[in-house]
Amino acid sequence: MIGRLGQMSGVIGSSGNVQAPRLETPGGAPDVGVDQVTVVIPAHSTKRWLGLIAAVESVLEQSPGAAQVVVSVDHNLELEERARQELSGVTVVSNRFGRGASGARNSGVLVATTPLVAFLDSDARAGAGWLTRLVAPFRDSQVIGTGGTVAPHWQVTPPPWFPEEFSWVVGASFIGQATGQAKVRNVWSENMAVRRDVFLSVGGFNLDFGKVGDSSRPEDTDLCLRMGAIQPGRHWLYVPDAIVFHAVPRERSRFSFFLRRCFSEGRGKVELARRNAGPSVLGDEIHYLSDTVPRGIGRNLVGAALGRDVWSLARAGAMVAGIGAAGLGAIAAQYGRLSAR
Repeated sequence: MIGRLGQMSGVIGSSGNVQAPRLETPGGAPDVGVDQVTVVIPAHSTKRWLGLIAAVESVLEQSPGAAQVVVSVDHNLELEERARQELSGVTVVSNRFGRGASGARNSGVLVATTPLVAFLDSDARAGAGWLTRLVAPFRDSQVIGTGGTVAPHWQVTPPPWFPEEFSWVVGASFIGQATGQAKVRNVWSENMAVRRDVFLSVGGFNLDFGKVGDSSRPEDTDLCLRMGAIQPGRHWLYVPDAIVFHAVPRERSRFSFFLRRCFSEGRGKVELARRNAGPSVLGDEIHYLSDTVPRGIGRNLVGAALGRDVWSLARAGAMVAGIGAAGLGAIAAQYGRLSAR
């Protein structure tokens, strides 16, 4: 075993309340080869059982394969027992922290025995060669983490009004992202690999700022910012040919979900800035709003004017509505902060 496992301890806050246990920094792990990786798959719902099976199988089919595959179950005894009984070739653990994907991922990292850890969601399936491509950049000691493309796997026909600039709404790569390998501010936790020692040195995913059930927050961006800040000069790398396929169920094809997710994103980004270095960390979002979205709206308006696509105007309208919903979410977050004060 390289280094030592992070330790857990209950910490009593000044108010007397028991705070969530935190991850501690391990001994410095040496640089590693590309095959020394544990894959952690968080899982929380029995409704995603078939998806979890597909996710696990897609990892076990990687060649060369991971040293270890960990399924970390988020406070669901029925799912945990079934996973232990029916999933072979994996280690099943329970979330040692409070409910949420952040605690589940952190718990999986705690039992990892490798210098690298990769993450895949229980509703995603890794493509051929995913693991090799995702971890190859770690030959460069300046790379602290990597992430790849997330392709949407729609369970129904994609709605014609849905703009690809907003594919992040359904947890997929979108128009406006880098198209080639590049240094980036952040990647997504559903397709991510990290140096375990750096991950633990910042305490892993924030336990009070993450996805709980189907309610999302940008906990992955928060992690990337904190890992990047602790070791200036080291960076995250986007690896587009490391591809996973993320399931998009029927309910996420509805316009009501689109608006709710945009609202949640706006609120989450305000909280993200508050937790880190302020608005300066939102450079990617500013570029998206000032360049990607206007280009998308303009392209669709031109398409509508030329009669190329009858749904072009609807896509332009969806982008305007999405930005409006995100703006309302940001206002709600600011108002909530003022109210708390």
